[in-house]
Amino acid sequence: MSDDAFAQFYTGLVAELYEPLAGDPTQPDDYVPFLDASGSPALEIACGSGTPMLELIQRGYEIEGVDSSADMLQRCRDRAAALGIEVVLHEQQMQRLDLPRRYRAIFLAGASFTLLPSDEAAQETLRRLHDHLLPGGSVLIPLSQVAPGPPHQRLPGMPPEIVTEPDGARLSVERRGVEIDRRERRVTVLLRYERTRKGAPRETVEREWHTRWWSQEHFRSLLEEAGFERIACVLPEGGPAPADALTFVFLAQRTP
Repeated sequence: MSDDAFAQFYTGLVAELYEPLAGDPTQPDDYVPFLDASGSPALEIACGSGTPMLELIQRGYEIEGVDSSADMLQRCRDRAAALGIEVVLHEQQMQRLDLPRRYRAIFLAGASFTLLPSDEAAQETLRRLHDHLLPGGSVLIPLSQVAPGPPHQRLPGMPPEIVTEPDGARLSVERRGVEIDRRERRVTVLLRYERTRKGAPRETVEREWHTRWWSQEHFRSLLEEAGFERIACVLPEGGPAPADALTFVFLAQRTP
């Protein structure tokens, strides 16, 4: 899998359908305590079309965004223009992050870190996040991992998620198959996106979605190797994350 696989994933129809089909979009309030504690300026990694970044900017937070998908960044610009706000965006891969500015806070709103193709890419990303922080600056990285089960488990296709737009367009994403490779800590999902509009040809695209996971212990070691300290692993709703948690959030700091 190439380093820019998820930039290529979020193009065309997939980028257009991403927001309306997002089943549980991230909420701005989830990041307010982190931003208040860490300070400005802030950088959102994998900001996509601007959720929750744009609302946080409206609330007065100084945040820039970076994403590898030109299509998603354009949608973010369009949304910002419609809201009448200014936004600073950068088109870069997180593992090749090279910006002129340094930040008090860097965060991901969702588990986009798991899209990285390898441990090497993850380590390089963490090193670059560390280098883009001001002394004493902090990172917030949500992660998820697969529940226990047999190795190389194959799961049957699941029913499609369907949304009907105000103009009557029917949008759907169907998970047609899932492969879990526990040895490589990798999940591959075949997704079929579709949009049907009256009087227009049906639009369909199929793409593979690849994610990787890390145990808490493994990810902590990657953070330490990148130079981070004061590392904490918590549940999304707060409190220390137990070792068997399937979703958790890492917080860490650059040396003051």
